[in-house]
Parts: sequence; structure tokens; C-alpha cells
Amino acid sequence: MNISHEVLRVLDEVLSLNGRSASFTRDTPLLGAIPELDSMAVVTLITTLEEQLGLVVDDDDIDGSTFATVGSLTDFVSGKLAA
Repeated sequence: MNISHEVLRVLDEVLSLNGRSASFTRDTPLLGAIPELDSMAVVTLITTLEEQLGLVVDDDDIDGSTFATVGSLTDFVSGKLAA
């Protein structure tokens, strides 16, 4: 599984970006930079990642830095999948 590709796919789906995520890199800022990523979208994003990738995310596992960039979110997902 290409984790980066899956994270971008879920971002595009949850935030209704209509393919905009295809131009994202690891350094693309997320939280505070993409208007569609509000607090409700963060919850939906976490839930969708759990459902589609088989993750279990505890409340204590996440903070704002998790959603700072595409890379930080991808690294978080990679770590959860490896656990």
C-alpha cells in the first residue's frame, strides 16, 4: 500500500477537493491553510482513515501537529499502521 497516496485520496474525498490533492507534496500545509479542513472535517478525516485503512486512533494520539502538513499526517498514518 502506498500510504502517501492513500492519505491524499482520503483528504481529497473527505474535503471534497475535486482532485486538488494531486498537486500536494509532503510539505503542503494543511491545518490553517486549507479552508475545507475545519474542526468537523478533522473528525471526519480521522474516522475515514480508521474505517478505510484499519487504524485505531485514540484521542491522546493526535494534536494540531498531526495535521500540520501532508507529511506529518502521512507519518502519523504510517506509524499507526506499523503499530
